[in-house]
Amino acid sequence: MSERSTVDFWFDPLCPWAWLSSRWMLEVQTVRPVDVKFHLMSLAILNEDREIPEQYQKLLATGKNIGRVVMAAQVGHGDEVVPGLYTELGRRFHHEERERDRATVAEALAAVNLPADLIEAWDDESWDEKVRASHEEGQNLVGLDVGTPVIRVADTAFFGPVVTPAPAGEDAGKLWDGVLLVASTPGFYELKRTRDEGPRFDVGAAPRHDRAA
Repeated sequence: MSERSTVDFWFDPLCPWAWLSSRWMLEVQTVRPVDVKFHLMSLAILNEDREIPEQYQKLLATGKNIGRVVMAAQVGHGDEVVPGLYTELGRRFHHEERERDRATVAEALAAVNLPADLIEAWDDESWDEKVRASHEEGQNLVGLDVGTPVIRVADTAFFGPVVTPAPAGEDAGKLWDGVLLVASTPGFYELKRTRDEGPRFDVGAAPRHDRAA
């Protein structure tokens, strides 16, 4: 691609794998002609009709609260605030292992100079419809048997990649080139191997980024 293209990226703030992929995509943005636009998806919505462990149900319920706050910020202050807020949330959740609670989300809002009263969306179910619409936009591109992240560029959409640690610099660009080549191949559906390590946040692309878009 010689002209800049928009890459749409659907994420749930709770997912560590989506977080790593998002840091990778922001690295890609510095070495390839792409601009990343972030959208909410919801693991709570994805799993609402599935039997899942009680502990995971509680986590997803909290994810729904967090999603409401992010959506309220996006609607009230524009798409441009989402990357920074996501970065502040992800840094606290995944790198610092902070609680996924109102206090941590309120702190993230303050870090990007968003109004403190946005935290009131936490319990406001009126935001659920907009979160669901954003979620379904991404899921409808790839089907319901995958989670987050979902990525779309031009007419190509796919789930993933699931990668750890998040590649940086030209390594990020090379992975993008390969993923895009494979994902845009007609009839290609899956390439997978068993994970032998969990998400790593201590190396690779940094949690902060100056070129979030």
